[in-house]
Amino acid sequence: MRVYGITGWKDSGKTGLVERLVAEITGRGFSVSTLKHAHHATEIDHPGRDSYRHRQAGAREVLVASPIRWALMHELRGAPEPPLVELLKKLGPADLILIEGYKRESHPKIEAHRAATGRALLAGENPTIRAVASDAVPDIDLPLFDLDDTAAIADFILSEVGL
Repeated sequence: MRVYGITGWKDSGKTGLVERLVAEITGRGFSVSTLKHAHHATEIDHPGRDSYRHRQAGAREVLVASPIRWALMHELRGAPEPPLVELLKKLGPADLILIEGYKRESHPKIEAHRAATGRALLAGENPTIRAVASDAVPDIDLPLFDLDDTAAIADFILSEVGL
């Protein structure tokens, strides 16, 4: 399984970069899946919907299917959050899985960085970060990309994973 991460502090441009990378890499003919970590109780369902009512009634899993897509929601009900390696097993086959977040996990990553956040780079303290994509020119000993140079960042990732 080929995985590559996009990490960084809040408001650093991670989600926008992942979105652009998915479009760029799929445009080159590769299949891409994504896995995003959230630090809060992410709600993908809404009160009043049938699936929400099923979960509120106590269902551990609710699968919603239509002719266009299907989605599986799994309630932890107090159990610990599964480790990344277990979550990756739940994804179907793809040429590449882009992971947003999970900055402390062992997979290789690019750090998204915006000077306006005022935050120091994670790269100096995290050996799994292989490059930085920034809107500034930080002093680092890693490959540095303009945060908006999606094609060059995609080239780097694809080279790193052997695609």
